[in-house]
Amino acid sequence: MSNSAPKTIIVGGGLGGALLAVYLGRRGYDVEVYEMRDDPHVAGATGGRSINLALSYRGLCALEKVGLADEVLSMSVPMRGRMIHSPAGTTAFQPYGVDDTQAINSVSRGGLNMALLQAAGRHRNVKIIYNAKCVDVRPETATADFLDTKTQRTFSASGDVILSADGAFSAVRRTMQRLERFDYRQDYLEHGYKELTIPAGAGGVFQMGMNALHIWPRKSFMMIALPNIDGSYTCTLFWPFQGANSFAAIRDRDDLRRFFQQQFPDAVPLMPGLLDDYFSHPTGSMVTVRCHPWHVGGRVALLGDAAHAVVPFYGQGMNATFEDVLVFDECIDKHGTDWEQVFRAFEAARKPNTDALAELAIGNFVEMRDHTGSKLFRWKKKSEKLLAKALPGGFIPLYTMVSFTRTPYAEAVDRARDQNRWVLRALTVILLLMTAITTSLFL
Repeated sequence: MSNSAPKTIIVGGGLGGALLAVYLGRRGYDVEVYEMRDDPHVAGATGGRSINLALSYRGLCALEKVGLADEVLSMSVPMRGRMIHSPAGTTAFQPYGVDDTQAINSVSRGGLNMALLQAAGRHRNVKIIYNAKCVDVRPETATADFLDTKTQRTFSASGDVILSADGAFSAVRRTMQRLERFDYRQDYLEHGYKELTIPAGAGGVFQMGMNALHIWPRKSFMMIALPNIDGSYTCTLFWPFQGANSFAAIRDRDDLRRFFQQQFPDAVPLMPGLLDDYFSHPTGSMVTVRCHPWHVGGRVALLGDAAHAVVPFYGQGMNATFEDVLVFDECIDKHGTDWEQVFRAFEAARKPNTDALAELAIGNFVEMRDHTGSKLFRWKKKSEKLLAKALPGGFIPLYTMVSFTRTPYAEAVDRARDQNRWVLRALTVILLLMTAITTSLFL
């Protein structure tokens, strides 16, 4: 196609697809977004997972570029650190940032998706089609086939390019897997998740500290709670599917009641709907997706979870997707509508970093559930902050680089590794000097 305004087909109207539509819409492109779910404006449905999300610097940068950061922050609750809940019910606060001004922001997935869809819809050249399930893609003609889930009618849409933002179980990627030399790998955690709720107190008050991500770390499992602007908390139980303490071990309401009273005694009085929530809400799985290449020539490309789904434990899944959109836009600035060059540049810029993020996310799960409650962990975090303040710009904690800067993920990992090496060497030298001084005093 040779229109002066390129026609782009976006498969998926979730967070990444909606923001991508905003970006391309403001460029004047002819944009069609095809979303499998109902129109949430009409149906009142948000659909899909409703785990709260942690919006941090990378995501805010992407929203800021299209003037949406303030709107989204107004529907968010800042979290300045972790509040660790011990089995005895005591709590300990661990700040996220080097100073008290740094925070990540708890935001409702459904509410944010609605805001982004509305923003996309404000562009006349953006059209959003709901109840459209992608069933096939023909890269050679940049054509996608859809099923109207209301009428069961099939139809097709063609454009200059097809951009896949349809999530970890992407239908577009599935068609690409039929092509030669397409590498694909998925890895499921042995843990799943269950969403629970702590409602607001009387008058809409928060029943726990509002500016924190609450964690109940219990070695092989954990529960977290993120605040909502209405005073409630969205809780998520991360639990093995099998084993002694697992989803499989809960047979009835009595089992669940005993388990929570043993493991989360301070949370039980705050969760009047615990039993109903647990047995009525589905159990979700968590998967890491890696694939290559992310594009087929200059016709089809993957973004967000369709290209690099990660588990949620670094709070970077959405932020990485939003940063994808920002980097994709930067690649268009450089290469215009030479789509193959855009796709190649985008993949070269992002894949090494999203691969690094995948490992970070899995590692942070172990840290959150096994280590955050330990004295050694608290000492390590305090030491990192002291070093960061003593050596501004010279020592930057890994979490700070990931959550409060746009340092590429892979670069952040390498820098943190180097920092740890020289800190260890410095401590070794100090220990040797102290040993020598102490020995000389007693000679």
